[in-house]
Amino acid sequence: MIKYPVFKRGATIGVTATSSGAELHHLLRKAKERMEKRGYRIVLGETVWTQEKAKSASAEKRAAEWTKMMENDEIDLIFPPWGGELLIEILEHIDFDKIKTKWVLGYSDTSTLLLAMTLKTGIATAHGTNFIDLRGEETDETTAMWEKVLSTETGGSITQRSSRKYQRSWQQNDSPCVFHLTEETRWKTVTGQPVKLKGRLLGGCIDVIRHLIGTPYGDVRAFREKHLPGEPILWYMENCELSAADLRRSLVQMKLAGWFDHCAGILFGRSKANEPVEGYTAEDVYRDLSSELGVPIVYDIDCGHQPPQITFVNGAFAEVEAGNGKGVVVQHFKP
Repeated sequence: MIKYPVFKRGATIGVTATSSGAELHHLLRKAKERMEKRGYRIVLGETVWTQEKAKSASAEKRAAEWTKMMENDEIDLIFPPWGGELLIEILEHIDFDKIKTKWVLGYSDTSTLLLAMTLKTGIATAHGTNFIDLRGEETDETTAMWEKVLSTETGGSITQRSSRKYQRSWQQNDSPCVFHLTEETRWKTVTGQPVKLKGRLLGGCIDVIRHLIGTPYGDVRAFREKHLPGEPILWYMENCELSAADLRRSLVQMKLAGWFDHCAGILFGRSKANEPVEGYTAEDVYRDLSSELGVPIVYDIDCGHQPPQITFVNGAFAEVEAGNGKGVVVQHFKP
């Protein structure tokens, strides 16, 4: 059984740097001001202001601040400013058996915490935008869906559609619209034919979630047997920095570790990484994996480091359709 947190407009949002702090303080302040104008109360932790040696603070301090916000009944959503590199350090300092049911939202390195939390507790977590990316005067319709997704009640459903355009490269600036969506979005399938997939969502940034394999925080089999007995898993993943060969090695490791047992299909986000190795491309990786697992694979979806991105909820039951370059994701908040 999956537990879904409750979220409403006007909620209190706790911002804590579970990985890297926001070195660009003016962007963080702008995001806070923008969210407050929209009716939210924002509580900024100490860790958001600091950064040294690839982390905002010590693992113990980051874990303690996150835990304090999770225990605070006045805070409804934990929203890291952005990702980073070393979130995995904090996991051993968190008592997941004692945390409350509330939303945690983010992506990149934050997805390490999101997946670990859902696997350990059965509490749904949300893979979507970062806090600092909501600082603009305008928000594209794909990114803006995070509010509607998190506001969905247990037993309810929410539909999201593929974006019309996406951003090719990052530009940290103060423009009214944070993302510069210039490239046409096209969802693709390995077969080139339309596909339909159904299953319980799990996933994140493959660069970091792969390191949960073999740890107490990456036991997919135990999670499935305890919380989703007999149900298929629909994986979504995005690649930040891996070459095609490293991507392949990571996926094979996941397969050998049993992560793809009872898999209904896999969704891959578009990526500027995926560098070919001796002619071996990401598309080759997808074809090989699809053939080995006997499942459909959709790629270049709205997920990851080339925004905008759909808000995927770990643990939710999803129905995904992809064809003719477009995609539809319907998530059911099924216990």
